[in-house]
Amino acid sequence: MLTYGEYGGRFVPETLIPALDELEAGWREAREDDAFARKLHGLLTTYGGRPTPLTLAERFAPGKRLYLKREDLLHTGAHKLNNALGQAVLARRLGKTRIVAETGAGQHGVATATVCARFGFECVVYMGVEDMRRQRPNVERMELLGAEVRPVEFGTKTLKEATSEAIRDWIGSVETTHYLIGSCVGPAPYPEIVRELQSVIGREARAQILDAEGRLPEVVVACVGGGSNAIGMFAGFLDDADVALVGVEAAGAASLGTGRAGVLHGSRSSVLADPDGQVLDAESISAGLDYPGVGPEHAFLRDSGRASYVSATDEEALDAFRALTRLEGIVPALEPAHALARARELDEEIVLVCLSGRGDKDLAEVLAR
Repeated sequence: MLTYGEYGGRFVPETLIPALDELEAGWREAREDDAFARKLHGLLTTYGGRPTPLTLAERFAPGKRLYLKREDLLHTGAHKLNNALGQAVLARRLGKTRIVAETGAGQHGVATATVCARFGFECVVYMGVEDMRRQRPNVERMELLGAEVRPVEFGTKTLKEATSEAIRDWIGSVETTHYLIGSCVGPAPYPEIVRELQSVIGREARAQILDAEGRLPEVVVACVGGGSNAIGMFAGFLDDADVALVGVEAAGAASLGTGRAGVLHGSRSSVLADPDGQVLDAESISAGLDYPGVGPEHAFLRDSGRASYVSATDEEALDAFRALTRLEGIVPALEPAHALARARELDEEIVLVCLSGRGDKDLAEVLAR
């Protein structure tokens, strides 16, 4: 079982251990099977639309070479499809007939509903009612795709509670159900699976920036909620010591910046918690960053010094959202708008940003401000 220093592991009810063992064994077998790789590559290219391009944002960041890795152009409008396709192929290998998932911003829910429609899985997506309110277009997309969207009405009514409900469902249906977790969080082997399935972002971006500039970027920037787009982007540059890695959290959900070691949703990582270890509420205009934990590999990268993590406020993200829209004709999701807010302030000349999704889902929230 892969861990990340003191982080990761499995902190789950005993009833889930056999399911996690089955998943880990199936994942190891799939990784060694060329047929799995060919199937996934074919889906990512002919169905997903990979590779996604790099775009030089000349007007948004004058005086520097700021490139956007355009995951917003992937089918369904965000990086989430990379992971959803891979886990769907894996679930079919494991003989599962039903998929359960959680979603905050709705993009993972849409990606899950999409692959379930493509593969013929029954699909249930849990979503907090507050997120359903602010991400209504994605709720409608999920339902059109055939998913059952189950509202979660307790706690903050956001991603944390939706994840808890999805896990409860999975506990009671493990024989037929695969839990298609949307970020690099949760009990092992989920952080590893999601990282590897999202690492296509970093591999492509590395080759593309070398082709465009003849050199690697000085810094790579990505937003961090649970952390899947960031860990996928960082994966392409981890071994390049001269490339700085910067994750940008929401100021009201900065589990890496202001959190402490603790357990949340099945793994040990850095979480927002009080001195007694009780998990605190996160708060962000961005539903996808509104989560009090983070993937364990990010906590390890922070502690090791390989990556640094900063934050951006709602107002800074909104300003970057509007600036990219008006200066480049690209409408970003509010999640990567946090990364854009910090990226344009950097001193480095060549900057690479993961534009993890498009902003259609956020228009009502932005226009209301």
